Amino acid sequence: MTNRVINILAFIVLTLLWIAFAVALLFNREMLDSVWQSFRSWPLVIQIIVGLLVLPVVLGLWIWQTTWPIWLRLILVVGLGLITIYMFFPRKTRSQPEVSSPKS
Repeated sequence: MTNRVINILAFIVLTLLWIAFAVALLFNREMLDSVWQSFRSWPLVIQIIVGLLVLPVVLGLWIWQTTWPIWLRLILVVGLGLITIYMFFPRKTRSQPEVSSPKS
């Protein structure tokens, strides 16, 4: 039960972060630059912890900050966002069959 709650929470948090990323990408690209600069100004230990917790979004921010062509950055960021949401989507777990003990 606890794993299911963690899975749902992770899905919700990452989906909300990707939605915020998409909104900023469409309406305020400077905000993405500000978020990246803010993240980079944090102490290294905090960057590592937050970076590991929301790795796909931080990777998306890093990709967006590169000097690669915009079409490549868009493909990579959108693909990463869609893959993240798909992979974290909570699914029903299959019931494990009960292991019967051998009868003596």
